[in-house]
Amino acid sequence: MTSRRDFLAGLAAASLAPVPGWSSVGAPDFLAAALFPDGSYRLSGLDGKGAILFSIPLPARGHAAAAHPFKAQAVAFARRPGTFAIVFDCASGTVIKRLEAPKGRHFYGHGTFSANGDRFFTTENDYEAAEGVIGVWDAVNYIRLGEFPSGGVGPHDMRLMPDGETLVIANGGIETHPETGRTKLNLPTMQPNLTYVDLSGSVLAQVELTDALRKNSIRHLAVRGDGLVGFAMQWQGSLTKHPPLLGLHRLGEEPRLLSAPETDQSALQGYAGSIAFAADGNSIAITCPRGNALLRFDVESAAFTDAFALEDVCGLGAGSEGLVFTTGTGAFGALNATRAEISAQPDCQWDNHLIPIRTFG
Repeated sequence: MTSRRDFLAGLAAASLAPVPGWSSVGAPDFLAAALFPDGSYRLSGLDGKGAILFSIPLPARGHAAAAHPFKAQAVAFARRPGTFAIVFDCASGTVIKRLEAPKGRHFYGHGTFSANGDRFFTTENDYEAAEGVIGVWDAVNYIRLGEFPSGGVGPHDMRLMPDGETLVIANGGIETHPETGRTKLNLPTMQPNLTYVDLSGSVLAQVELTDALRKNSIRHLAVRGDGLVGFAMQWQGSLTKHPPLLGLHRLGEEPRLLSAPETDQSALQGYAGSIAFAADGNSIAITCPRGNALLRFDVESAAFTDAFALEDVCGLGAGSEGLVFTTGTGAFGALNATRAEISAQPDCQWDNHLIPIRTFG
């Protein structure tokens, strides 16, 4: 049996060399969904400078995707409340399998593979029971094996922790039902949380925000190599004040909430779209397409560092030297110490997320 030390050593090695299989499609760094000028939606593989290495048609608008840790396979999700996810062979562009949410379920647009690539996990809504569910799939033949509770309502994003044995789930707390589309049904009583589970679904820990912040829906996650979790939030209350939209959490500790000065915080309009740690793990950022803003913070001190005005910015990831971003105007760029620099401008509109092929580097 592989030890945790061997597992972490393997992760370190993966950060230095392309994952076997992905080299066949140019060893992309990221996956991203986009709308192209011909009206087609596609899932694309991008290198670290934003060049498109491959592009695969999608049947409808995509949201996020998940990359297999070894094979050149990706699962692309429909935008919430979609009921399908499509497994692609990225080398050939062919569909391996179309995953359908079981009756009474819909996907939330996110999922993750186990470290060995044998299982795949999906965030789902059991909408009649108004409960979150994690679907478990065999990732060899993509057959559904079962499910377990997410530990809350409205599980959106989910990540595998560096130990390879734990999932962290962002339960946004918002009840929805397909009959009412994206209408939020329980705002007066919503209670978001972070839930940590083992791969069988046993709850290891849960973290809730204070009652004053219970309308701060926990939506998206980033995980640093040492297990520090970053979470991005979307405020569901009035905006007479501008609450923190970024949090940090380590198992066994209380969460830390990070906020910028009011002028910069108000630009977010209560909405953080994506989150990522920089490559060195020393800084973290969130984006806001509504406010055309990207805010960066120092992790150790929790201090606000700087803000960048970028039109329709949302996708965010760790680049070779820091952070990279995508925008709805088609830009791909990187942050250096003082400014944002655009490195590619393909003719497309990037969707919400920039999904790393390799993690914990």
